[in-house]
Amino acid sequence: MTAPREETAPRRPGESSGRVYEDFAVGDVYRHWPGRTILEADNTWFTLLTMNTHPLHFDAEYAAKSEYGRIVVNSCLTLSIVAGMSVRDLSQNAICNLGWTDIRMPAPVFIGDTLYAESEVLAKRESASRPTAGIVTARTTARKADGTVVMTYERTFLVPKRGHGIADD
Repeated sequence: MTAPREETAPRRPGESSGRVYEDFAVGDVYRHWPGRTILEADNTWFTLLTMNTHPLHFDAEYAAKSEYGRIVVNSCLTLSIVAGMSVRDLSQNAICNLGWTDIRMPAPVFIGDTLYAESEVLAKRESASRPTAGIVTARTTARKADGTVVMTYERTFLVPKRGHGIADD
């Protein structure tokens, strides 16, 4: 068994961004860069925009009395940021997402936490219905700066084969 290839961003200005089906190999690991520090404004705006009324996300007095003792970042914000961190490496050229599974949140995220993420390619296959595309599945793991895992999930997406993407025009 061979060790997975690891690739890290950033890429140089003007360099091609995004991958096509042929660029993925099962076992590849992509360390997404840069990390992201969660700000109070991020959490407040996201919570208000999504109409989440749970006071644990925006009421400091309420949150202080909870088992966490402080405001907890909205988990959907965490998912959105982590997914966004993975776009350059996984789905910059994707046609669409096909599914998200096994979303796990083993530890809370707090305002001021800095998150880092990486993804491992779990599977790939040619699309049966679209001969110019393929299907890739990856597992993404997000960690706080201290290494604590805060989220894992699997995502399956459809990507074009080389020569068939919008960026190829």
